[in-house]
Amino acid sequence: MSRIGKQPVAVSGDIKVSLDGTVLVFKKGNVQKELDTKGNVGVDIQADKVVFSPIGEDRQNSAYWGTYRSLAQNIVTGLTSGFEKKLEINGVGYRAAVNGNVLELQLGFSHPIKYEYPKDLVVTVEKNVVTIKGDDKQVVGQVAAEIRGFRPPEPYKGKGVKYVGEQIIRKAGKTSKK
Repeated sequence: MSRIGKQPVAVSGDIKVSLDGTVLVFKKGNVQKELDTKGNVGVDIQADKVVFSPIGEDRQNSAYWGTYRSLAQNIVTGLTSGFEKKLEINGVGYRAAVNGNVLELQLGFSHPIKYEYPKDLVVTVEKNVVTIKGDDKQVVGQVAAEIRGFRPPEPYKGKGVKYVGEQIIRKAGKTSKK
């Protein structure tokens, strides 16, 4: 039985929710997000909340129940406050800059890396911290993971791109034998 699925999704007054067949439509101003449930869960829209229910008793229906509830909650959170990931760049000569819709990274390679990010994201660089903001949790996380993947932090000196607050397990270097 899903514990997440039991909780209703609270919807603020400025977000309009409607059900079009099996597609949940969330609107705030001129921004519209859709969630296709594909008929895997029951949806009940009330005044200020959306309640999900399973359509059967097996494990798969319970998994769908919690999954679609979490996806709906992420859409509501994205429309109200948005999501943010911060990456820290460590290393001598490592730097980043934003030019239009392109993030230019210099990470110790012989060439700069030019990463074109989606237009609905806001990417800023302040000193050695790259901040990624957007209203879609999955897109923000994917872009942050791709940027980190260009130069993951190495365990000896800690150089590379890491999430702010991420703990890098350090290794001891070579030792001389006596």
